Amino acid sequence: MWFQVSSFLVILACLYLTMAQGSYDDCCMRYSKGIKPNVKKMVVKYRIQEADGGCNIPATVFTFMRGRQLCGDPEDIWVKKLMQKVDRKKHQHHRRGTKQVRSNRLQL
Repeated sequence: MWFQVSSFLVILACLYLTMAQGSYDDCCMRYSKGIKPNVKKMVVKYRIQEADGGCNIPATVFTFMRGRQLCGDPEDIWVKKLMQKVDRKKHQHHRRGTKQVRSNRLQL
């Protein structure tokens, strides 16, 4: 009986550790201090990381053209400005991509 209980606990502990390691795959563990101006141009999107679940710190995760990521403190001014820049760029791109459809109706 003792052997079965201890074996079960060891297996349970191994599963817990495996699952805990997997939960940190997409989490930022520390912040970058800043970003060079020429590198800012290569940011294509960002996402917000909440400090819940498997992630220990809140962060803004910037993604570059080639898929690399950089983590920033959401309270830092450079992070807020870069988020606004990405939003503006996305909004401008979206506006250029949409075509206005004109109505060909005759007015009476």
